[in-house]
Amino acid sequence: METRSLPLPDGLAGVRVDAGIAKLLGFSRSFAAEVCEAGGVTLNGAVVGKSDRLHGGAWLEVTWQPREALAIVPIAVPDLTIVHDDESIVVVNKPSGVAAHPSVGWTGPTVLGALSAAGYRIATSGASERAGIVHRLDVGTSGLMVVAKSEAAYTWLKKAFHDREVEKIYHAVVQGHPDPLAGTVDAPIGRHPRSDWKFAVIAGGKDSVTHYETLEAFRSASLLEVHLETGRTHQIRVHMAAQQHPCVGDAMYGADPSITARLGLTRQWLHARQLAFFHPDSRDWVTFTTEYPADLAHALDVLRDA
Repeated sequence: METRSLPLPDGLAGVRVDAGIAKLLGFSRSFAAEVCEAGGVTLNGAVVGKSDRLHGGAWLEVTWQPREALAIVPIAVPDLTIVHDDESIVVVNKPSGVAAHPSVGWTGPTVLGALSAAGYRIATSGASERAGIVHRLDVGTSGLMVVAKSEAAYTWLKKAFHDREVEKIYHAVVQGHPDPLAGTVDAPIGRHPRSDWKFAVIAGGKDSVTHYETLEAFRSASLLEVHLETGRTHQIRVHMAAQQHPCVGDAMYGADPSITARLGLTRQWLHARQLAFFHPDSRDWVTFTTEYPADLAHALDVLRDA
């Protein structure tokens, strides 16, 4: 066990306990919440919960069990396919149920683990458990991801994503019919104030811009093409839910479970359909596309036949 005892800085007065100790001790927000829930945080000797508020001048004591270091475990993922491979990058079509990289609490397969099992050499840049990763897809989202194989490619692609020089096109099926049928959602996204695992449109969140266009309308849902200008966690899911049109199958953000069951879905209908960027070696603009996986294609067939 490790323990830190210190006076609380005035600058953290009024901040939630989990957010405050995350900032003060360099914890992730989720780990800070776990420490709170285990009774590991006291203010002036009294145990506090994760959603309690800190107050200036108090004596803070935090006790926690350090976690084991995350590691990439080689696990083959038969459904993960290679779309493109060269000396600098590998582009994969990620199936649902696979994380981009190892993370706390995730025990399933990862893109990096699948590539390792297949004998791929990946860049070592970045944290060891995220080596070569320049962007991510949610576990329940399928589609295209690019992973850097060389250090130069990692640097180039990280800058390209940061500078919004990458074209990311998703297809999503959402409940109802957006009005207007094509438009832009420009709303800041941050952590949900009452849930550790969700995000929400909140004042003071990070700048987030989503462009969408209706491709096909069904009786109870719509197929959208979505262009991401920014790349926030859960961005499409949060923005569409905020418009009262959550992605079909997305229980976390309010999808109707009866529609989800009728379509036979076990995850959100969201697919990273196209990815384009300037290649780190040739500097040519390269574009990659992928088809819908079987579960999403089936759901579309059911909607079209209704």
